[in-house]
Formats: sequence, C-alpha cells, structure tokens
Amino acid sequence: MIKRILVLVIALQFVGCAELQKVVNQVTDSGVLSQEQIGNGLKQALDNGIKNQVSKLTATDGFYKNDLVKILLPEELQAVDKGLRKIGLGNLADEGIKVLNRAAEDAVKTATPIFVNAVKDMTFTDAKNILLGEQNAATSYLQGKTSESLYASFSPVISNSFSKVGADKVWGNLIAKYNSIPFVKKVNPDLTQYVTDQALAGVFTMIEVEEKGIREKVGLRNTALLQQVFALQDKK
Repeated sequence: MIKRILVLVIALQFVGCAELQKVVNQVTDSGVLSQEQIGNGLKQALDNGIKNQVSKLTATDGFYKNDLVKILLPEELQAVDKGLRKIGLGNLADEGIKVLNRAAEDAVKTATPIFVNAVKDMTFTDAKNILLGEQNAATSYLQGKTSESLYASFSPVISNSFSKVGADKVWGNLIAKYNSIPFVKKVNPDLTQYVTDQALAGVFTMIEVEEKGIREKVGLRNTALLQQVFALQDKK
C-alpha cells in the first residue's frame, strides 16, 4: 500500500492534471512497479540504444554508409569539393569525405565505457523524468551526462586516426591542390574539431533512433521489464 501511494505522489508531481488519471490508472493496473524496476527498465532501454545503434557506428562504413549520420564536408570545404570535381579530381574528393568518416568510426569505439558509467549513475529521479518526458528524454539525459567526456575522448582519437587512415595526407593534398587554383579563396579548416562535433552528433542521433523505436513500437521492447515500464509511458 505504501508503494502504491508513493507512486501516485510521484505521478502528481510530474504530470499535468489532464494526464494524471491515465498514469494513475496504469500504475494501478500494473500492480505498481517498484522504483528499482522502473530504474532498471530505463537502464535497459539506454543499454539497448548503446548496443543496437552506437555499436553500428564503429564498423567500417558505420558513418560513411549511414545517411542519418554520414559526415559531409564543412561549409568552407564545399568549394574545395566543387573545385576539385571541376578539374577532374572527383575520386580524390570522395576519398577525402571517406577518411573523415573513418576517423569518426574510430573515435566512437571509445564511447561505450563513458555511456555505461552514465547509465550506472542514473537515479530514480532521472529514470522517472525520462519515462514521463519527451520522446528523446533518454537521449537528452545521456547528452547532458556524457557530452563533455565524449568530446575529450573523441578529439585525440580523431586526431590520431587522421594520421592512421591517411586523412591528414589526403586533406593536405586536397587543400593544397584547391588553394593552387587561381583566384580561389584559400582555406585551412580545423577538421579535427569539425569531425569530433559531427561524430558526437551522430552518436546521439542513433541513440535517439533506438529510444523513439522503444517508445513507439511495443515489439522493440524485448524484455518483460521494458514492456512493463514503457506501458506506463503509453498511458501518460
């Protein structure tokens, strides 16, 4: 009985009057999930996002062949791409884009431990806010908890990866060739910062894809606990 009252009080605090009765009814019908069960259910959802989506980005072409996250050229290099293609160097331009994506794929391999720690540190209040929050509430939680650490982790990996996959040489060659074209505005962008930012954006894009699927499609709730916890969200 105490647990039932506790959950009802929580509902009162976090939903509007119009939504309250639906949540209360669902809590009652479900037999009242404990705080631990709700927290574990949300952790499972985040773990799924990491396992099912983020891990895909670490594979060869995980970024390059995924239109949702493929890293294209920064604005200042769009002219480089067009200029090189005009003089018959389209293959070289394509290779330049590919090595940027390869560097991002390398960097994302360092993400999982950072995410795992963020999920472990989730409190019941965090879980509650995610469950009754917006469609991307879990993704936003991870962004807030991990973005700074991920950037610090990604940036040196991307810098080193540029050397490993030859991106520094490819882009040094590309930019030198472009800058040698008469009358063009010379460019020298910070590609490490650009690719780091794009890699971060790609990671959270894919986590949001998984979160949206779990929230909207019952079939993607692949454990009994996920089904129970997100049944509450369905009724809010």
